[in-house]
Amino acid sequence: QVQLVESGGGLVQAGGSLRLSCAASGRTFSSLEMAWFRQAPGKEREFVAVISASGGTDYGDSVKGRFTISRDNAKNTVYLQMNSLKPEDTAVYYCAADLMGWGLKRSPRDYDSWGQGTQVTVSS
Repeated sequence: QVQLVESGGGLVQAGGSLRLSCAASGRTFSSLEMAWFRQAPGKEREFVAVISASGGTDYGDSVKGRFTISRDNAKNTVYLQMNSLKPEDTAVYYCAADLMGWGLKRSPRDYDSWGQGTQVTVSS
């Protein structure tokens, strides 16, 4: 199992930016595939972005061009830079990890470790 702790959420106006961080421990971070998901009230958990162990990335259609996922293996941390935020980006954002470090997986079912979530609220 991997322990994950998210930080960086908060309240921001539409058009603004936030950077989320997710610190991992318990496994060799560099071998993990890491992803961000989000869940708004009354909605299913939605794929946001993924980064493989080799650095490949993929994004959900609703955030492509606005969000960037990155990782720092020396700090055991994955980041989500969110720009041009919209009210519809409001959700709890979750970090997830999978021991299989490749595949650019988009389904929550493919991830076996989750953080506690961090709230992002975008005001109009």
